[in-house]
Amino acid sequence: MIFTRPHRIICLTGALIACLTMTFTIQAAENNDIPRTADGRPDFNGIWQAIGSAHYDIEPHAADFGPLPETGAIGAIPAGLGVVAGGEIPYTPEARARQQANKADWLALDPVVKCYMPGIPRSNYLPFPFQIIQAPDHVVFAYEFASASRIGYVDQPDFAAPIYTWMGHNLVRFEGDTMVVEVTDQVPDTWFDHAGNHHTEGLRVTERWSHLSRDALLYEATMEDPAVYTEPWTIRFPLYRRLDEGMQLLEFKCVEFTEELLYGHLRRQPDAEGGN
Repeated sequence: MIFTRPHRIICLTGALIACLTMTFTIQAAENNDIPRTADGRPDFNGIWQAIGSAHYDIEPHAADFGPLPETGAIGAIPAGLGVVAGGEIPYTPEARARQQANKADWLALDPVVKCYMPGIPRSNYLPFPFQIIQAPDHVVFAYEFASASRIGYVDQPDFAAPIYTWMGHNLVRFEGDTMVVEVTDQVPDTWFDHAGNHHTEGLRVTERWSHLSRDALLYEATMEDPAVYTEPWTIRFPLYRRLDEGMQLLEFKCVEFTEELLYGHLRRQPDAEGGN
């Protein structure tokens, strides 16, 4: 059979419709496979972890020397494609200049190096696992790094933040099978990564958590802070369930690891003649 051009168009259109129908069917099957709590909401309980180098720099970056050259290859910074939608954070010129200054001296300036709590969204892509504990009225996020944690208040939009905190004020709602967390009232001291990407106390983070499968989540977070960004911007990456036998969060109370860094200069030194 010889097809004229109109026939080819009809056939191609039919194939496209078939593909779209197949895509919808596959998506529906995935939705049916979402684990659910007793009240029918999507179940996010579990221990999760990100894979990648976003904790070094959430924007695309090449491999680079680490801050301590004597650590060689194990201290070098791996390359990364970045997790920022569109590739670049829309800073104001002044805010970009500050980010570059932060990055130039990040070992001394990054709050995480000093074991301060990492804030949101950074807690979710540090190279440490974290656990979600979901109940009807609250969602608890427990992080291995620095034993940080936060409590999300479900369907309590009038619950106001009493003070600014390192992990912010977290209000949870569900939009279909997506868990949305509005995070406000974070202290301005946290960074997004070692590269010095920053914000002010006016930062508003809208997190969206959804299932890709039973053992993988899609995490998205949109940042709004007119003091440093010209428009809202979004990060996006997958999270994976830790399937290790007997998996649990272990202690990483990092304060003891920072004592020499922060207070070593205060140690009493012996005098020149060998006294105390």
